[in-house]
Amino acid sequence: MVNLVAAQKPLLNLLMKMAGVKTHTVEIEPGTVMNFWAEVTLKKPTKPVVVLVHGFAGEGIVTWQFQVGALTKNYSVYVPDLLFFGGSVSDSADRSPRFQAETLVKGLRKLGVERCTVVGFSYGGMVAFKMAELYPEMVRAMVVSGSILAMTDSISVETLGRIGFKSSSELLLPTSVKGLKALLSVAAHKKLWFPDRLHKDFLEVRGSFTCHSLIIKIHFLLWFMLTSLSIRFSPSVWSSKWVESL
Repeated sequence: MVNLVAAQKPLLNLLMKMAGVKTHTVEIEPGTVMNFWAEVTLKKPTKPVVVLVHGFAGEGIVTWQFQVGALTKNYSVYVPDLLFFGGSVSDSADRSPRFQAETLVKGLRKLGVERCTVVGFSYGGMVAFKMAELYPEMVRAMVVSGSILAMTDSISVETLGRIGFKSSSELLLPTSVKGLKALLSVAAHKKLWFPDRLHKDFLEVRGSFTCHSLIIKIHFLLWFMLTSLSIRFSPSVWSSKWVESL
């Protein structure tokens, strides 16, 4: 039986090709490689640059797929996979937002980016804040949603206690359909229903990841799959407007 979660990948690649972007692998340094979704033909950007930084979601393009089509009309769009997500890996033991920001900036510079607007969601917002702190000459402006400046032990303990989990791993690394449903219930504002088949397919794919991989936010992946299977691509109109307002 076809794993529906795995089957969404070629559909996503097709949709992004239609939007004029593809994946590019950039070696930051020996042992560290970062994956970027950017224009098919890499060249020094001539339009204003927008960098879309994903949250705790396995691949950047899963988070930003519906914004890319709207933004590429007027902007050079770069969508990275942060290290240890998607196609980006490193043999470094550093997992800090600072290391993510440093690596991301190195990758952007290798691609010819000198100035950019950074859009960060959730964990990506923390990386974006660190980018602006360390490289003010590169970050022209920021848009941050659903994020904080930095995660502290006190914030983590208080938040987990409020939603009924003992640890971050218990919440973010479920091993059962019940656990996935619990993650979905706290990750989405509105309660969403999906058949157990999709949850099981996700667990099967997640089980094949390397130890460096982190879990894909279930509500993004399942929402994407249901829409892309119908070959529907309708970029959000507002996505270009809030960047233009900067």
